[in-house]
Amino acid sequence: MQTGLSRVAAGILACLYTTDSGSLTAAELVAQLSVSPATISKAIGDLEQAQLTRREREPGARHDRYHVNGDVWHKSWIASAQQNIALARFAAQGAAVLGPETPAGARLSDTSDLLDYLGTTMLAAAEDWHRRRAEG
Repeated sequence: MQTGLSRVAAGILACLYTTDSGSLTAAELVAQLSVSPATISKAIGDLEQAQLTRREREPGARHDRYHVNGDVWHKSWIASAQQNIALARFAAQGAAVLGPETPAGARLSDTSDLLDYLGTTMLAAAEDWHRRRAEG
């Protein structure tokens, strides 16, 4: 929860990480967390958007299973970096519209520079980690 996740989303991740299979159904999550199916659905949507979980339906099954993989944090890191870069572009566009000489334009320009730096640095760090892991 201290990372910004809701209590239920954090609980779902904890449940998924601590099962041997790394997957559970909505009904299993409802039972473990004592919350409504709608609450699970909302939290799963948030986790999927952040690329922290994925949903699969097994052939012939009527219910989805929610999964967490070992590389979930790597994927989430990449998604966050890409969001920072996209926000940097929007901020740069806003700075151009307002003009860099205006206080608001200068703020947006500084914001763009920071977010672009963070996003590209995060991507480089993820690539470095992936390379180091592959090297063993």
